[in-house]
Amino acid sequence: MSSSPVRHRTVPVRVGPVTVGGDHPVVVQSMTNTDTADALRTAVQVAELARAGSEIVRITVNSEDAARAVPEIRERLDAMDLDVPLVGDFHFNGHKLLTKYPECAEALAKLRINPGNVGRGSKRDAQYQAMIETAIRFDRPVRIGVNWGSLDQELLARMMDENAQQPEPLEPQAVMEQALITSALESAAEAERIGLPHDRIILSAKVSGVQPLIRVYQDLAARCDYPLHLGLTEAGMGARGIVASTAALSVLLQQGIGDTIRISLTPEPGGDRTQEVSVAQEILQSMGLRSFLPSVVACPGCGRTSSEYFQHLAQDIQSYIRQQMPTWKQHYPGVEEMTVAVMGCVVNGPGESKHADIGISLPGTGEQPVAPVYEDGEKTVTLKGEHIAEDFQARVEAYIERRYGQAG
Repeated sequence: MSSSPVRHRTVPVRVGPVTVGGDHPVVVQSMTNTDTADALRTAVQVAELARAGSEIVRITVNSEDAARAVPEIRERLDAMDLDVPLVGDFHFNGHKLLTKYPECAEALAKLRINPGNVGRGSKRDAQYQAMIETAIRFDRPVRIGVNWGSLDQELLARMMDENAQQPEPLEPQAVMEQALITSALESAAEAERIGLPHDRIILSAKVSGVQPLIRVYQDLAARCDYPLHLGLTEAGMGARGIVASTAALSVLLQQGIGDTIRISLTPEPGGDRTQEVSVAQEILQSMGLRSFLPSVVACPGCGRTSSEYFQHLAQDIQSYIRQQMPTWKQHYPGVEEMTVAVMGCVVNGPGESKHADIGISLPGTGEQPVAPVYEDGEKTVTLKGEHIAEDFQARVEAYIERRYGQAG
């Protein structure tokens, strides 16, 4: 793996069996979109996300039915032998739910509190304090998650008024960004004043624009040592959401900023919720920060590759690897760092295959119908005939057993 960026120094925070911050790897998070009151459906989706690689999963706790369901969700996950930490997402009525249903707080590994949605006016401080006191009582960490769509309007109005009095006022956008940071830091300071330990606090300050997100987190990182949760809020659907999230988070991660990430994709109707987990993993792996599963290198295709054969093989190999990883992870330590090349013609095929741990160079248009296979830089066999795909998959399996098995 390539050398990683120097991480911004943060205080480690325990979230159940997972540690966020410090020298620990950047953690992948996700969130369910089921009705939490439906304990079975929610537990099933949490399990799907966890098995896809989400190391922490957040669930909405927005009603008494949802709060009552949280312990059952935890029990169902435990019965599946899944110790993935659950984070409760609270807005507006969180103080009431946590007070009335302490078993909900006990079943959660972390509380997420949005300072802009804990109350208005004179009620705000008391309601915020009630939630922090619950976290203290159950020794739970808190993510203070500020969002520009629900920013504390009293704070923003105060900062806008103060800015207007300055000789050279800032643009409203800049004031809003500073208000996000101020809300996060002031809320963290208040939580510590109430009694929450410094090492039980994680911060986030999410916006939906790439450049504002980068600016906010750069400033936030410069002003605190709390672990930071990264994410472009309301990133969008499909390619737009993936590209925007990747653009923003990659810049910050390269600067060593960020201890845990979530890719907030809007799923296609009937789409797979686990896509956001896969994208988060791909970002971290592409940045050289973590390895989750073997990388498949494949050429984009050109006029030399009029056949779609190599595309199907690359897709099949990638799907096969993802399906096998839960088993491989247990039996073949280090396999997640392996590289497999599936190339479509003689131009770059042999070279890329030699650079990979194991690779195949398929014949392009007009080339001889043979496919040399390279392992650890050396040509080991030439495949021919109608079963090249099956034969290459068998070679991959044998290579993994030999290199990463106990004998290897």
